[in-house]
Amino acid sequence: MQAIKDKLQDMNAMRKAKADAKSEEKVEKEMAKARVEVAHEVRLAREAEAEMELHVAKAAEKAEKEIAKHNSHSPHQQNDAAAATATDYHQH
Repeated sequence: MQAIKDKLQDMNAMRKAKADAKSEEKVEKEMAKARVEVAHEVRLAREAEAEMELHVAKAAEKAEKEIAKHNSHSPHQQNDAAAATATDYHQH
């Protein structure tokens, strides 16, 4: 009779150990999935930042061309606001 009780206790202990291991595995998989999702969002953010910097650079070039065009037509008049805007674009 004692042997049967021991066998049942061993089976219950094994079942509990397997359930615990499966639970830990599930948590680890969820954490790994979250890390992958975070890495994906970070990559998208970096790409968006690079694209934004490109657009800012293009806008600054266009502003400089426009300022140069207006300055070449009337060299005595300078548009300080436009010049300041172009400078701001290059600082970012």
